[in-house]
Amino acid sequence: MSDRPLKLLLIDQDPIFRLGLRVALEAIPSLEVTGVVETDTAALQILAEIAQEDPNQVNLVVLEFGNGRSTTSQQLGLQFCRQLRALYPNLPILLLSSVQEQGLLLAAKSVGINGYCAKGTPLPELVTAMQEVADGGDYWFRDTETITTPNSSLLTPNSSPLPFYRLRNNLRLSGIAHIEATLAAVTAQLQVPGLPVLDRAILAGQRRELLAARWLLNRLLVSSQEKQEEDIPVADEPRMTPWLSSAIQQRQTVPPLLSPGTLQSALFASCVTKLQFPLRNVTDVPLEIDIFREDKKRELLYIILQKLAEQLDELGASKIEINQLHEARFSLLRELWQGAITDFFGKFSRIKLGNKNIEIVNYLLPSIEVVQKDILNKIPLVCELYSYLIFQTELNIDNTSYAVVSAEAKSQALMILENLLIQVANGVVQPLLNSLADVEAIKQNFYGRQLISTREIERFRNELSWKYRLKNYINEPKAVFESRYELFVIAPRGIANTSVYAPRNQELVKLSNIPLLVTLVLEFSDAIAPRLKSLLAFAGSGIVFILTQIIGRGFGLIGRGILQGIGSASLIEKNFRRNSDRPK
Repeated sequence: MSDRPLKLLLIDQDPIFRLGLRVALEAIPSLEVTGVVETDTAALQILAEIAQEDPNQVNLVVLEFGNGRSTTSQQLGLQFCRQLRALYPNLPILLLSSVQEQGLLLAAKSVGINGYCAKGTPLPELVTAMQEVADGGDYWFRDTETITTPNSSLLTPNSSPLPFYRLRNNLRLSGIAHIEATLAAVTAQLQVPGLPVLDRAILAGQRRELLAARWLLNRLLVSSQEKQEEDIPVADEPRMTPWLSSAIQQRQTVPPLLSPGTLQSALFASCVTKLQFPLRNVTDVPLEIDIFREDKKRELLYIILQKLAEQLDELGASKIEINQLHEARFSLLRELWQGAITDFFGKFSRIKLGNKNIEIVNYLLPSIEVVQKDILNKIPLVCELYSYLIFQTELNIDNTSYAVVSAEAKSQALMILENLLIQVANGVVQPLLNSLADVEAIKQNFYGRQLISTREIERFRNELSWKYRLKNYINEPKAVFESRYELFVIAPRGIANTSVYAPRNQELVKLSNIPLLVTLVLEFSDAIAPRLKSLLAFAGSGIVFILTQIIGRGFGLIGRGILQGIGSASLIEKNFRRNSDRPK
């Protein structure tokens, strides 16, 4: 290929897949994602605009047949490919699809699609396919006859042992990639702090099933020829095909230090996976985004993640120094917040407020000072996350240093990233609640049904007001005194909270007034509590002794005397009656 980057247009209905693939591809210098669209109509509109301006803005189209599963959607996808080929006969097309039926792939090739890769194909192989198709070649199966001659029988002894060898191998690799991705997601969920026992047991069972499925897939979809070429496996390990073995050897020859783009792509892909979890708040702390419907929460978090990816690319290109991150922290968060508000609400979106039509974005952006003071400036470990992603520095969390490429570093960085997304999202919603909370258009477009009435909105705002009071005067001083940060993370059951250790001595010195008084009360409580407990224990033991041994026994003796007296009186009375009844 030439030195010019490969410019591609991605068409897929799955928003999660689109975002994940875009983030992964943008980390590759030789690729440029010109556009990402959901529908065929949007793709044709973009291509028409590009054709009028500069046809070289796109030199490859990567698409899926609708949702990849519906027969109707697949037929519409073929029809769209025919239309695309008729309008742009020289534009290469790569099918990146979950479709695996040989008949449909033959039909795709017949309408002019230049190549095919299954979803789940490893990124290096996918990039190779894109480059080969963009250069005017085809990328189907290594043995083209296996797809052009579906009625053929076994090939010659020196060729592949089965006519559908490449298809089967592609299926196996796609399945392994899917299992590995799911296994990584389940393993990450198991590491979430505070996971209920039942959820942990279910996830552990899923992990065992995935490990078994991976082992079976490696065993069942390996040809007999490959099995004969394999070495004898270790007892506890599944057999590996020569292709998989060579891939592992190539991976082992790569230096352990990842490029910043690869590191960022891996972390963001894990975050995108977790954004598919339910986003209900399962903590006892109200969040601003709780007023949104779940789809709006997810959309807002996606936008912030995308803006963060763009910001990291700009920082990498600007050659920023590591010692400048701390100074630029506040401006970076401000820029992230402004970009999220603009993209989420729409730059020119308007609503009617009284007798005026106002632009939502221009109405909310002046609230930056309040948002920055209440939320953005208090987001912890921001510099550590940026430094980890841009300069690949070690993460020092919980008084432990984690190597850049370690699973622990990725897990800790993912928690910091999730907290950053949630807190910036809270900052986006805060000015909306302060000034436009009860506007009907806002309620209809964004709010959940349980928080749509005026009374519920005001109750929700009051809860947030109390949250800020408790945080400023009690919870935050307590966290400073205990040297920890509270983080909001995305768990399988929803948005949860956890805490990590961090030295906060400088903040402790600056506390004054009520926050300082809270720390003094905590310190006094820590100092007096053991003695007070001992004193109460001693006093309690004395009280118990007096009540049981002295007062209790005294009452017991008195009661026994009364009972004995009553018994004696009854006996005397009975004898008196008996004597009086005798004849004289």
